[in-house]
Amino acid sequence: MTTPRLCETVTATTMAELIAARDAASAADLVELRLDGVDRPDVAGALAGRTRPVIVTCRPVWEGGRFDGGEDVRRQLLEQALAGGAEYVDVEWQAACADLIARDPARIVISSHDFSGVPGDLTDRVRAMRATGAGTIKVAVMARRLADTLPLRDIGRQGRAVVIGMGDAGIATRLLPTRFGSCWTYGGNAVAPGQVPAARMRSEFRFADVTPSTRLFGIVSPNAMHSRSPAMHNAAFATAGIDAVYVPLPAADFDDFETFAAALGIEGVSVTIPFKLDALASATTADPLTREVGAANTLKRRNGAWEATNTDVEGFLAPLVEAFGGPIEGARAAVLGAGGAARAVAVALRSHGARVTLHARREAQAAAVAADTHVAAGGWPPAPDWDLLVNSTPLGGTVHRDESPLPGGPFNGRLVYDLTYGSGESRLLREARAAGCRTLDGLLMLVAQAERQFEWWTGHVAPSGVMERAVRGPGL
Repeated sequence: MTTPRLCETVTATTMAELIAARDAASAADLVELRLDGVDRPDVAGALAGRTRPVIVTCRPVWEGGRFDGGEDVRRQLLEQALAGGAEYVDVEWQAACADLIARDPARIVISSHDFSGVPGDLTDRVRAMRATGAGTIKVAVMARRLADTLPLRDIGRQGRAVVIGMGDAGIATRLLPTRFGSCWTYGGNAVAPGQVPAARMRSEFRFADVTPSTRLFGIVSPNAMHSRSPAMHNAAFATAGIDAVYVPLPAADFDDFETFAAALGIEGVSVTIPFKLDALASATTADPLTREVGAANTLKRRNGAWEATNTDVEGFLAPLVEAFGGPIEGARAAVLGAGGAARAVAVALRSHGARVTLHARREAQAAAVAADTHVAAGGWPPAPDWDLLVNSTPLGGTVHRDESPLPGGPFNGRLVYDLTYGSGESRLLREARAAGCRTLDGLLMLVAQAERQFEWWTGHVAPSGVMERAVRGPGL
């Protein structure tokens, strides 16, 4: 198949705004002009002076758009677009447009959108859409799971089509059109659920470089869409000249990820809360350190099976020694949390001679993890008798920045190390710094563990400084 094109969807409330948005779509190969929502749309004006091919769309309310006028008026707009030379005109499958299709089928995109999920009659629907004779069919369904997108691949393989999984779980259909048989894909500023800005698709996700043979990697996490890992790994792949791409994989559960990964041939993934225990359980082999931790944050596929490792240990220790300002041996360390990250932290600190105590609201869970990692378990909240406090819970992360696992402290120790990262300081670190503690967030750990993942997957040392520069993008 030819290289898929990137279509940027633009919308507005006035014609002047729509034309300005059209002309600003510099990252696009073609532009979708959404006339629905525009006050007094002027088709000729929308087409005049364009420098890129366009798709003219006037989506009615009954198909998820904003046009609530009469169907005869909407049809006139579509007819004007076709007569005016628009490269493509999008018409809804459920609309009576057979004569419009017959005028110039090559320029008609016949579309179907289901915002409730994957319709049970998808196969029959596609058959009927193809029977109209339209040059391109577009099928968009709401994906609740990664695996919901897999039926779309068959549609793309059967003929000229654009297939989209809407919502976060459908992100791969937008970033990897070559894997789904789409002749183009859509980017934009959330005009549709799950859309990614076209400029970001090109810069961060290397859209123009992804081919059917590009190696696939990603991050498995419920919060994958908020992760900075794609920016780091894709920058490293580009700098190292490796034909690979790294994408978000917001799996509903670990079985969902495994089904999707097997279908698309994903070679390696980063794994975050709550899937680190599942990742280790899924692997046929793992190194001794990962077995000791009891959780894996990295997988790679070899001979059809997963191998597991844990780069959190080295990543956690890399920035700690300097930040702590003294030997870790003998230091009293309080670790908040009892998940996969807490396991890695406990093993790392114990291996350097620290006196480690795990604390979690679920004290039985903390006791179980403490026993597995051969450290002590304490109550909640921890007593203020620590030298090092480590937050390994999600509280304070990108989507929880103003939440704290220990609101108000007290903070009587030397260093507070928050494994979360995001824009500005977390509440935990702000309060700890105000109390006179040294502070360290998880950004440098994120970079250090990612560099080790890159090397484990590719056999190449990560390009120096590239990942840190990528992660310290806007807002960090």
